Amino acid sequence: MRVLICGGGVIGASIAYFLGRRGITATVIESTGVACAASGKSGGFLARNWCDGSPLAALAQRSFDLHAELAERVDDDWGYRRLDTYDGFAGFPPRRSAYELGWMASEVTVAQAIGSPETTAQVHPGQFTQAMMRAAEARGATLRLGRVTGIAQRDGRATGVEIDGEVVAGDAVVIAMGPWSILAALWLPLPAVFGLKGHSLVFETGTQIPAQAAFLEYREESGNVLTPELFPRTDGTTYVCGISGEEALPLDPAQVTPDPEKIARLEAMCGAISPVLGAARIVARQACYRPITSDGLPLIGAVPGIAGAYVATGHSVWGILNAPATGEAMAELIVDGAARSIDLRPFAPGRLPRLDPARLQTGG
Repeated sequence: MRVLICGGGVIGASIAYFLGRRGITATVIESTGVACAASGKSGGFLARNWCDGSPLAALAQRSFDLHAELAERVDDDWGYRRLDTYDGFAGFPPRRSAYELGWMASEVTVAQAIGSPETTAQVHPGQFTQAMMRAAEARGATLRLGRVTGIAQRDGRATGVEIDGEVVAGDAVVIAMGPWSILAALWLPLPAVFGLKGHSLVFETGTQIPAQAAFLEYREESGNVLTPELFPRTDGTTYVCGISGEEALPLDPAQVTPDPEKIARLEAMCGAISPVLGAARIVARQACYRPITSDGLPLIGAVPGIAGAYVATGHSVWGILNAPATGEAMAELIVDGAARSIDLRPFAPGRLPRLDPARLQTGG
């Protein structure tokens, strides 16, 4: 079986890896580079039970456990570790903190612990994606650089992928291009996938911040409230994000750039909430688009009406967390005809209306 995976992010790499564990080799097609978008510029935070009570609960629990298994099974390093996680606020009338975090400013109120090493963890997202791709290649997968320009079809079946005008034949085709999966609606009956742009900073903090993640509410002097997320990493850096919004998605992931005003606000916020961050060198000022759907749930499954065509995207902020279980379930679906590890029915692409291709062609 020849499986063609469109997209070299964490979802595509994970699908290729789990297909390799089933003895199926895949070709991953990527236009810019592995982990070039949100898979390399997100936080990499993992939570086992934060999706409980939603359709994502089983997917998140399985994937959290798979992250731990992969850290033991795959001979590579992507900064996996368990974390304590807290929430709090700054810029509001102070209250007594329930916990003292030595790297936070005294004006920050740490209200409660919201995760423990049993329930929260982290990876470096770019390193994890690259490691999954290397592990897939060790099992026979190949990476092909090129831009997907179409899906070849015959008699209601996907038969290949058009790459820069050249058709590469395959027995199964997977769309896993993050928010750029919306382009596939030109060729396949798929719902809309949108991109939500988020900004982030990466600081060089060395060993000054322990394994303590934090989710805060921060009120700026203007009265606007930001919701920063702060993740120290094993490589001596600390990742901070906190401003998201809707902006037009460029056709090329390499053209995604941060907004200087939003970056300046993030820098000012970081200096106010942590003297460690205020004094640290900034090693990255960046932005990325996270893929979302109209109902907030990912698209994972077979494309309606087109045999051999599949989609896996729309994971929003939980892409890194849910990539392993998505990869495992997609491999089962492609090889066996049905997923056994996870019930994929809540994520069936056919649950949402198809995007009219004319809207894409006219920019509507």
